[in-house]
Amino acid sequence: MNKLPPITAVFWIMKIAATTLGETAGDLLAQTLRVGYLASSAILVTVFVASLATQLAVKTFRPALYWTVILATSTAGTTMSDFMNRTAGLGYAAGAVVLVTASLTVFAIWKSTGYSFDVQTIATFKGELLYWTAILLSNTLGTSLGDFLADDSGLGFGGTALVITAVLLLALLTMRTTRISRTLLFWIAFVLTRPLGASAGDFVSKPVSAGGMGYGTAGASVLLGSVLVALIGYTAWQQRQTRLAELAA
Repeated sequence: MNKLPPITAVFWIMKIAATTLGETAGDLLAQTLRVGYLASSAILVTVFVASLATQLAVKTFRPALYWTVILATSTAGTTMSDFMNRTAGLGYAAGAVVLVTASLTVFAIWKSTGYSFDVQTIATFKGELLYWTAILLSNTLGTSLGDFLADDSGLGFGGTALVITAVLLLALLTMRTTRISRTLLFWIAFVLTRPLGASAGDFVSKPVSAGGMGYGTAGASVLLGSVLVALIGYTAWQQRQTRLAELAA
């Protein structure tokens, strides 16, 4: 049974909200609370592994659990990327290259297994494990890419968000007007929504003097967490309504 959500407009709104929260929550733990990138990564990867083990064990789609895993990959991706690029000294560009290579390796392994890349047809343990591995790497890659565009390229938080939004709209137009693989476009959009979320998170949390809105990592995390919880509640309600309609039919 497919334990993954349908790919709708609500899914993408929740994905951006989760990745934006992942950026602010990761920075809250590593920077504001001064836990550090390495220790934060260890904590958040542990949370990711625990939530993923639960997700792999259940038999049906559970919105709260699914989005908990997504959020865990986003927060862990933030601190892992920052550790690689800042503490380990790789830099944003080199870190992005390493993560692109790792992501392509996972997709090559995925292809060699014969499992479909189409997330709407993933219904096996191994297929779902590959799916979540790809998501963790794509969220980590998205953080590096977003930091590179915002800092090294000089676009800033707002400029980066505008550029990525334009690329995502182009992907949507491509989906509507061409026969290019929808699965390929899904994964492109999935990767790009991470730097969009990272840029949006930085824009909301960073001080006004740095080009942000000045809410801080704590304030931004509370705001974004409230939005995500509300959307999870809506998704769960929608799922219950669908089941009731099926039982009544």
